[in-house]
Amino acid sequence: QVRLVESGGGLVQAGGSLRLSCAVSGDAFSINFMGWYRRAPGKQRELVASITNGGITNTGDSVKGRVTISRDNAKNTVSLQMNGLKFEDTAVYYCNVKGFPLRNYWGQGTQVTVSS
Repeated sequence: QVRLVESGGGLVQAGGSLRLSCAVSGDAFSINFMGWYRRAPGKQRELVASITNGGITNTGDSVKGRVTISRDNAKNTVSLQMNGLKFEDTAVYYCNVKGFPLRNYWGQGTQVTVSS
């Protein structure tokens, strides 16, 4: 069994910063993708940022220039630094990891609320 534990969400004023972290534990497997998605009320889930085990990153258009994703392969953790937060960044943020073979796991979600 694999467990993803997210932390770091909360309430922040517009223009502020938050750092989300996700720790992966449980059955060992080869992780090749770690990422953060979000779902705002009434909207579809969207990619915020992702990073491969080789360090290749991908960032959603709506957050480009404002977020940085990083991972610690030895500790199986992935973090998301978010700066310049906007009201429209309010959402539930989910950690996601993928690996071999056909592994795909999600965290329980952490709420980020940005007050305008």
